[in-house]
Amino acid sequence: MSPRVFEFSSPAGYRLSGRLELPDAPVRGWALLAHCFTCGKDNLAAVRIGRALARAGIGTLRFDFAGLGASGGEFAGSTFGADVRDLVAANQAMSDAGMAPALLLGHSLGGTAALAAAGDMPNIRAVATIAAPFDVTHVLGLFTPAELAAIEEHGEAEVQLAGRPFRIRQSFIDDLQQHDQAGRIAALGRPLLILHAPRDELVEVDNASRIFMAAHYPKSLVSLDDADHLLSRQADVDYAASIIISWSARYLQPVPESREHGQQGDVVAEETGAGRFQLAIHAGGIRFLADEPVSAGGLGTGPTPYDLVSAGLAACTTMTLRLYAEHKGLPVGRIRTAVGHMRQPDADIPDLFTRTIAIEGPLDDAQRRRLLEIAERCPVDRTLVNGSRVETTLSEPPAAAEPVEAHAESMQRLMTADDPTAA
Repeated sequence: MSPRVFEFSSPAGYRLSGRLELPDAPVRGWALLAHCFTCGKDNLAAVRIGRALARAGIGTLRFDFAGLGASGGEFAGSTFGADVRDLVAANQAMSDAGMAPALLLGHSLGGTAALAAAGDMPNIRAVATIAAPFDVTHVLGLFTPAELAAIEEHGEAEVQLAGRPFRIRQSFIDDLQQHDQAGRIAALGRPLLILHAPRDELVEVDNASRIFMAAHYPKSLVSLDDADHLLSRQADVDYAASIIISWSARYLQPVPESREHGQQGDVVAEETGAGRFQLAIHAGGIRFLADEPVSAGGLGTGPTPYDLVSAGLAACTTMTLRLYAEHKGLPVGRIRTAVGHMRQPDADIPDLFTRTIAIEGPLDDAQRRRLLEIAERCPVDRTLVNGSRVETTLSEPPAAAEPVEAHAESMQRLMTADDPTAA
């Protein structure tokens, strides 16, 4: 689903602006993500990780710390301690909105803030950091000696961070000395996942080792191999997100993937933002990807739309044959239906679906012919052959929409009719 604005108040009184990545059903849980120092919530890694988690059923909030992006407050007047308090406030705002996060994530100094804030978040079940410094004072290494001297002399000064100018005050420097990260990590009391790249030139991998040694079990340290500090490559973000999703599964509420626990209405296809054609499909409570082949400009990550139509015909055929076999007491074993699609431009009806059915069991020729006749009367077959209507609106669905049980009811009527082969 598309992200929506999520705003809340800082303990200092200014407004903080975030983006909430909303998952479609089934919802496995909620996460809170703290971005890297000066990066903002729209940093590429934060956006990609948040969306990846949402696609996996984990709704994720990412927000701008004070003075960054759309948030209020003054960056020059911020401190690490204030950022920690704002992170706690974000957790409370999500909880008040009925979305209490179970997973706390942080990238770079945001990871350090997550480790510092977790003790004030009783609802957090697990914490994950990416390229996080062990010691808060690591930030001082981002400033030149001349910049530090100017801050000390004038009380504040302009510094260059990641090629952009920021004003830093002495209060920020002083605050860095007030935090006992080793003690906080030792007292964390939550499962901890540490992700770090050995070649990180901004925050050396030794920081990950120190966090790991300070923490108690359960804890895990995973290498991000040749990734850079900001995870600027899509493959590195995808890998980090996949590890977080897999690792956090045991700490989130398990949700069965079924229609009873998923959406009850329309099948939904929504762009993921990856590639030109990749879509997230929600159907019957299950989520999967659809795409086009690489040769057609897609990523090749899922079935094409015609694959899905073919899958519908194959599934309907197999289900119908199973129901008929049970209804008639036929000795049918496993049923397999393969459906392909092609276009024949010179034919009266250009679209051709080819269907091949394999039925195991000691059936005679008459029984097999009868099953073939039944296959040609499955509900999806009739829809394709007889045609259908499509009504399109920009917002609300048609008032007389067919219920989701329609296909099962059609097959049941087929079984109970006096003449199952009747049109």
